Amino acid sequence: MTRFMIHCVTLALALIIATLTLLPSPGPQGIPGLDKLAHFLAFGALAAPLAFAYPRHWRAVALAVLAYGGLIEIVQPYMGRSAEWADLLADGIGAFLGAWGAVRIGRGRRAV
Repeated sequence: MTRFMIHCVTLALALIIATLTLLPSPGPQGIPGLDKLAHFLAFGALAAPLAFAYPRHWRAVALAVLAYGGLIEIVQPYMGRSAEWADLLADGIGAFLGAWGAVRIGRGRRAV
C-alpha cells in the first residue's frame, strides 16, 4: 500500500470517527463498557496505518491521534453529547497499542 493510500485511509477513518462521535447520542446504551471498547478499537485503527508507514514516528502518531480524541471530547458538549475522561483514556490506550502493534507487524513483514 502506498503512503498516499495510507493517508487517504487515515483521513477516511478520522472523518468516520468524527461523524460517529459527534452525532447526537442514539439513546440508552446496551452493554456496559461497549462504548469504551468502540473508542479503543476506533482510535487504534486510526493510529495503525500512519504508524505502519512511519514506524520511527509511531509515538508521535499515537500522540496526534490522542490529541484528536481530546479535541472530539472538547467539541462533544456543543453537539449534544457528553465528554468523558474514560472515553479519552480508551482513545489513548487504543492509539498507543494500535500504533505499537502496527510497527511490530511492519517489522515482521519487512524481516521476511
